[in-house]
Amino acid sequence: MSQAETAGPAEAAGPAGSAGPAEATGQRPRNPLHPLRTLGIFRSEITTTLRRHRTYALLAVLAAFPVLIGIAVRIETGDGGSGGGPGGGEGPAFLAQVTNNGLFLVFAALAATLPVFLPMAVGVVAGDAIAGEASGGTLRYLLVAPAGRTRLLLAKYASVLAFCLVATFVVAASALAVGALLFPVGEVTTISGTRIGFGEGLVRAALTAGVVAGSLAGFAALGLFVSTLTNSGIGAMAATVGLLITVQILANLPQLSALHPYLFPHYWMSFADVLREPVHWDELVRNFQLQGLYAAVFGSAAWARFTTKDITT
Repeated sequence: MSQAETAGPAEAAGPAGSAGPAEATGQRPRNPLHPLRTLGIFRSEITTTLRRHRTYALLAVLAAFPVLIGIAVRIETGDGGSGGGPGGGEGPAFLAQVTNNGLFLVFAALAATLPVFLPMAVGVVAGDAIAGEASGGTLRYLLVAPAGRTRLLLAKYASVLAFCLVATFVVAASALAVGALLFPVGEVTTISGTRIGFGEGLVRAALTAGVVAGSLAGFAALGLFVSTLTNSGIGAMAATVGLLITVQILANLPQLSALHPYLFPHYWMSFADVLREPVHWDELVRNFQLQGLYAAVFGSAAWARFTTKDITT
């Protein structure tokens, strides 16, 4: 007979009749599903993403765009002459207002970076979220922790969304600083032709940055899905950026106009409606609905792929 079979009840249970070390010390076993542990996973992923050297480099490049735009407008206007009147919601119309009010550099910079540069940076981060960990051999170590693949995937997506928010506000903050330094600031003339105070203009600028960040949610989910399809971080980043370029080309082909409302960048420039008086919400709501649809579809696809993926390296 084994030693466990010949031992008495007290010996079989362990010292002091304990059923386990947790009960012996009077502590409850750790629950891997505890909300604080879940919050810790999200916080860890967001912190890791934002502290990478690649992230700093991307943010530095994005912050440089408003500087270049501001200097270019300053040189072009020479003595800071006035631009055109209020116009539509596109980049050139905002640029025409920068010389009159430096706050418009925020809207001009967002309009200039949103079609390509902002989503390209998001594509790099999203494409590397899963594939980069897999290629580096760290993904299986992340899955050793009692977090579960679903929560890890949600944490990765949350970190990408955090980058969207940070990147957008970096562009806005850089544009605001450069605009205030190179041009006068004051009351803001809205696209509707009315005037609002500088304080309310700052609120509209912050709201615009938030809308732009939210507009990238669908593309972020698409990039995360691509990241689950391969173990090559570089390949996932290249594929995500390639999809962005392809969709942008399709969005500019008039022969495919029937398809345009279903492409994720179709309503991106609707952020200009924030600068109307009153704010026009129709296009903004359609934008968020479309981004939510992309996030749901490609988020579900990423979950289905990631939860069944064989992680061996």
